[in-house]
Amino acid sequence: MAESLRDRQKALIRQDIQRTALRLFAERGFEAVTTEDIAAAAGIGHSTYFRYVTSKEDLLLGTLRRAGGAIVENLRARPRDESPEEALCQSSLQWSRAFVADEEALRHWRAAIRAAPQVLDRVAVVGPSERTRLTELLGERMGARPDDDIRPGLLVHTVLAAAEFAFRRWLEHDDPADPTLHQLTEQALEGTRTQCWK
Repeated sequence: MAESLRDRQKALIRQDIQRTALRLFAERGFEAVTTEDIAAAAGIGHSTYFRYVTSKEDLLLGTLRRAGGAIVENLRARPRDESPEEALCQSSLQWSRAFVADEEALRHWRAAIRAAPQVLDRVAVVGPSERTRLTELLGERMGARPDDDIRPGLLVHTVLAAAEFAFRRWLEHDDPADPTLHQLTEQALEGTRTQCWK
């Protein structure tokens, strides 16, 4: 179904609120910024702010909270003749490639997260329900029942552990010469391929 003009306008307003929030989080720290601060800096009223944002935390962590769902959808769309291992790796890489495409917002997001690491502990990059769904989808590709066969679940946990390692390593390093999140994820998954199933 095509996205309506109203939906696009709402998405743009929310995106503007999020960019504003990330800049403030980076400048002042997550805990020091109030919803009133964000609304004022975005040029909207406090009540308008809550029409677009469920919580201040979602402005910082929402992209991560949606990662699992995105990877599930990516896996569903992968070619059926692709191996389970390659399909899952490519689904994860597709997410890492698209993660926060706005470079300025990405810099602010990293600065905000690094200043408040306890906030990151409140979210898993891929939550339990998405892990279960990924395991089921891989089981279908393998012709295996995840309740009886360890392979689909083991593959999900192995690949996601490698991707999360890459993500956390990327967060720790901020030199422009360092690899991007996508490059680190590629390296981590290639290492996993070499060690685990080649």
